[in-house]
Amino acid sequence: MGNSNGHTGAGSEDSGGRSLKSSVAWPPRPAASQVLSTGVGRILGRPLQNVRETYEFGHELGRGQFGVTYLVTHRETEQAFACKTIAIRRLANRQMVEDVRREVQIMHHLTGHRNIVELKGVFEDRLSVNLVMDLCEGGELFDRIIERGYYSEKAAAAICRDIVTVIHNCHSLGVMHRDLKPENFMFLSKDEDSPLKAIDFGLSVFFKPGDIFNDLVGSAYYVAPEVLRRHYGQEADIWSAGVILYVLLTGVPPFWAENEKGIFEAILRGDVDYTSDPWPSISTDARELVSSILQLDPKKRPSAAEILKNPWIKIDGNASDEPIDYTVLARMKLFKNTNKFKKVALKVIAENLSEEEIAGLVEMFKSIDIDNSGTITFDELKDGLTKLGSKLSESEVRQLMEAADVDGNGTIDYVEFVTATMHMNRMERENRLYKAFLYFDEDRSGYITMDELKHVLEQYNMVDEKIIKNIIDEVDIDHDGKINYDEFVTMMRKNNPEMIPSGQDGTR
Repeated sequence: MGNSNGHTGAGSEDSGGRSLKSSVAWPPRPAASQVLSTGVGRILGRPLQNVRETYEFGHELGRGQFGVTYLVTHRETEQAFACKTIAIRRLANRQMVEDVRREVQIMHHLTGHRNIVELKGVFEDRLSVNLVMDLCEGGELFDRIIERGYYSEKAAAAICRDIVTVIHNCHSLGVMHRDLKPENFMFLSKDEDSPLKAIDFGLSVFFKPGDIFNDLVGSAYYVAPEVLRRHYGQEADIWSAGVILYVLLTGVPPFWAENEKGIFEAILRGDVDYTSDPWPSISTDARELVSSILQLDPKKRPSAAEILKNPWIKIDGNASDEPIDYTVLARMKLFKNTNKFKKVALKVIAENLSEEEIAGLVEMFKSIDIDNSGTITFDELKDGLTKLGSKLSESEVRQLMEAADVDGNGTIDYVEFVTATMHMNRMERENRLYKAFLYFDEDRSGYITMDELKHVLEQYNMVDEKIIKNIIDEVDIDHDGKINYDEFVTMMRKNNPEMIPSGQDGTR
């Protein structure tokens, strides 16, 4: 359900924690005749311009379904920016073209606010639309909190104030964001007083008071119940802010399940836990603010302007500066780090399934891969699912595409397709888990070391050493700096009840 037009900033993961390609060199510069011609661009209706004449392209920063974000440097000032490049050939229908036009219009409309990434320039040539904007080098929201170590209600209130200020500014200007989540906020620089910036407006829309929308957009943990019911207005952004505040105070989201369907069902029920740790140690004012926002009835939620007047959230308000329990930071870190290791391990298992086990999936893959290229594009997946009777919306298909695309190259290969569609309990049998473990344990020592993990993940364009260390830290239960087989199995079965052997969960 999330946006997939790329990522602004120097992070190595996108808005749903999905894998992105790491830094690679910009491809050979197209000849001017390929890029530029006289006339007006068919996407934005403005004179064609070659962005490369003004900016020198550097390495890749992030990648989505339709766009790639690069580090660029202004040729005269040598100032660094981020450039989101959207390939025109990927805009397959009128709706996609309208989405790009609307994103550009909204970013122009909102630019100038302290907490919104600033659009510096827009260029269209014959091959692409290029959005040049602030380069956010200060890291993602949760990363900064975790790195600082010290954390308090006052710090959480300051972050929430910035987020709600963005919502207030958007709503005042007739814009609904529709995809508010921590991953869509980055710090402009590494300075202590760096502003927090909202970076992604790919799903945003213009609205008038009373407008009702019915398209299903957003991200699983943060989506409002009325969005799931396909009947919503700007109050959906307020709900998302409440979920973010809940995570800021506890380290985990209020609605949790082992899969997306379960998360959505929990959101629709709306039962929020305010009794488990660390809630007993959190102030009444903070708890009351969260509960006032996470109301199932959108009309009962406070507006952004009302939230900013709340005594807990105001500058010099009553939020405590006493440190919050460190376990909140630890839980936040676990929640934030999408386990790429597990995703690759599932792919390894899929690669070793027998022909008989995946015969039906082979035929399904062939039926979707219309051009017999050996890979499935977004359009092929969308058309193929429609023919198979699926009623998924375009944004839902896009999300499915991103989740399956392990190596982040914009297409799904045969093994990625099997990995994504094979039911989990078909992949959990002990011998398969052991074979997958051996794939990583290259020297057969009985342990997966950081070097071994790095070597395998490099094959899937995951080369950020910090992320690899985070994976080790998350999975390494006995803290010996490496992963043994029991730790590997625990990771693979975590949050997947169907992968727990019969009799071990007390229910079967």
